[in-house]
Amino acid sequence: MTSQSNNISYKIFIVEDNKLYAQVLKKQLVDQNYQVKVFYNGKDCISNLDDQPDVITLDYTLPDMTGHEVLKEIQKKAPNSHVVIISAQESINTAIELMKDGAYDYIMKAADTREKITNVIKNIYQSDQLKLENTRLKDAIKEHYSFRKLIKGNSREIDHVFSLMGKAVQTNISVSIYGETGTGKELVAKGIHYNSSRSNKPFVAVNVSAIPEGLIESELFGHEKGAFTGADFRKLGKFELANTGTLFLDEIADLDLSVQAKLLRVIQERELVRLGGTEVIPLDVRILTATHKNLSTLVNEGKFRQDLFYRLLGLPIELPPLRQRGNDIILLAKHFVNEFCRENKMAPKNITDETKQMLRTYHYPGNIRELKAVMELACVMTNSDSIKPSHLNMSVDENVHNLLSSEKSLEEYNYDIVKHFLNKYNQNVRLVAKKLGIGKSTIYRMLQKKEFAMN
Repeated sequence: MTSQSNNISYKIFIVEDNKLYAQVLKKQLVDQNYQVKVFYNGKDCISNLDDQPDVITLDYTLPDMTGHEVLKEIQKKAPNSHVVIISAQESINTAIELMKDGAYDYIMKAADTREKITNVIKNIYQSDQLKLENTRLKDAIKEHYSFRKLIKGNSREIDHVFSLMGKAVQTNISVSIYGETGTGKELVAKGIHYNSSRSNKPFVAVNVSAIPEGLIESELFGHEKGAFTGADFRKLGKFELANTGTLFLDEIADLDLSVQAKLLRVIQERELVRLGGTEVIPLDVRILTATHKNLSTLVNEGKFRQDLFYRLLGLPIELPPLRQRGNDIILLAKHFVNEFCRENKMAPKNITDETKQMLRTYHYPGNIRELKAVMELACVMTNSDSIKPSHLNMSVDENVHNLLSSEKSLEEYNYDIVKHFLNKYNQNVRLVAKKLGIGKSTIYRMLQKKEFAMN
């Protein structure tokens, strides 16, 4: 919280027709480092409301206007100002009416009035500072979780993901996130939550596959003391912890069928009962799910409930594997190198063109997570300011092994094969042409056509 010595920019208007009283109160507040202006009638105060004071102490009985009249004008022209009414009238009804009309407080004039006023202003100031700090924190969180800060990339594929995330934050629709391991599914979930209307509410993530089968119900729905052997205390489940916020169920495909039925009921009824309990707990939870498996296939195989599948489907977002994201690979590689060097106080390092070529043609079975590990190790392995192919711990054989794992055109497969051999033989076009039994001009034409298509 901001200290009292830093409140010089905090503006206070004193509206008081007793000039001596007003000046004494002003001095008391100025001594506490507030910025203070005094007005001896209502009209002068109103004509200066463009200054947008933080607090106005308003004498109820003024020579030209009543406190009610001034209060209404303040609410029109400076609606964010806190108004403290000061009155010699001991009228409960008047105080109640003024508070209903928007006054922050009502103080009776007495021997200790100035002390009461300064205490009220101090409380208002501290409350405003706390709200300001909360706003700053929320803005910082929102900035931190902005789509492009959270997920690095400029490819068409990732732009499409951003477009779907933008639609997801506008409502409370369920979102199902699909993608291979390491593509950033939890980052997408966090991006949706922290840019939604629930951003200041809890975000609770659960990796379903990491929880033993016998404990999953307790983890999700909670339990009462004595519900089962070892339940020595009441435990709130993830649903309760996420109440009013967002629950992210990662690897949802690994959920046991028996628990799927209970999950479906909780989602449908929007309420739960802890294991071993009787209390019905109402829920307001947004559900986001993720999996690297094909849920439709699992439904057809009887391994995932169809009714639950449609409950969770909502807005589907499919994350592309890293190998399909073109130049995003280089953008991410540079980001990971810069981040690692900064965190470890290492000199900046550049990525050579040969290394970039190798990075572009690798298959990345571990996707972004694998690229991050590869680039961090490369930073450690190099003894210079450059990262070369020899510093990359990647299996080219794995690249060839996985070549047929994705559906491509024959032209695309030919390009991948040529790129593989160019990397293997240090970009020696003559040697590669001889190895593959094709002309050098064919290789140049193939590379030129691909680069044109990427641009």
